Amino acid sequence: MTKTKGGCRAELGHLGEEIAVRSLCRKGYLILARNWRSGRNELDIVARQGPVVVFVEVKARRPGPQPAAQALTPRQRRRLARAARDWIGAHPLEGIEYRFDVVAVTVLPGKSPSVEHIPDAFHADGT
Repeated sequence: MTKTKGGCRAELGHLGEEIAVRSLCRKGYLILARNWRSGRNELDIVARQGPVVVFVEVKARRPGPQPAAQALTPRQRRRLARAARDWIGAHPLEGIEYRFDVVAVTVLPGKSPSVEHIPDAFHADGT
């Protein structure tokens, strides 16, 4: 497990996902899957908002030079798109519309976490 200043990355990631799930549920999203894997690719959260299936990437960070929302690289976007295609193939009747959201969670020592939800953050072609 990779250690970071003040704790483990895995623990921070798990906390970020828990916060993201609670935030999405409060907004009326239905959680379909968490940590869904296809080979080496993983979808943090698969949810439904009305007729739309939403693939949610969670970025949890401590305050620093790069905001959590900007931490998603083009390579990560391609991997998420591949995992989403695999999820759609495994669940062909779940939806007819799909999108990628990012939930950025910034954990501040001694304060409540900051949550930023970015709907339609990118498209499967990387844009």
